Amino acid sequence: METQSGLTLSEIVRGRRTIQEFNGEPIDSELLLELLGDAVWAPFHSKKEPWRFILFTGEGRRVFAEAVIACRPPAFAEKYGAQMREAYCRQIPVHLVVVMKNMLPPKAWEEALAATAALIQNIQLLAWEKGIGCVWKTSPFNDDETFRAAVGVESGEKAAATLHLGCFDPADRPEAKPRTPVRELLTWIDGASGGGSGRA
Repeated sequence: METQSGLTLSEIVRGRRTIQEFNGEPIDSELLLELLGDAVWAPFHSKKEPWRFILFTGEGRRVFAEAVIACRPPAFAEKYGAQMREAYCRQIPVHLVVVMKNMLPPKAWEEALAATAALIQNIQLLAWEKGIGCVWKTSPFNDDETFRAAVGVESGEKAAATLHLGCFDPADRPEAKPRTPVRELLTWIDGASGGGSGRA
């Protein structure tokens, strides 16, 4: 596994890509624990972190695969089930369901979701630093009661995201999508220059 630990944070942020083609190489369990242990230092607003994790590796990936397939119409599952099992149980080494507290007052829920999104971005960047790709899925199955019950999402919780993580071949690294120049997105208010405002 090739790491990119010599990169600056700016280079990691700019270089990270969503990876959807994994090569099946396993990821060491201690490395996964290290990634999550660092990622939980994301900011949060409540007295206690609003998130927890459900992790599927090894043979445990079959539980995840069957939970996803069970959400599909029978005809779809019959046609594509074998292909999905191959991808989820062999090609992708890690499935991570990020769970957050859901039964909260509206403002607290909004803050919990924002904090959980920051945590997820931490996971993606920390993984990229180690040469591990990630795709962040907010697929409909995250809210499906069959899926939730099968993977262990409890009442009063939301499956905020499913992350697929794995190693990948450099040739499968996608090109960057263009970003709007920040000057076109920025309204800069500078009271020191007479209170004027406008596009930078």
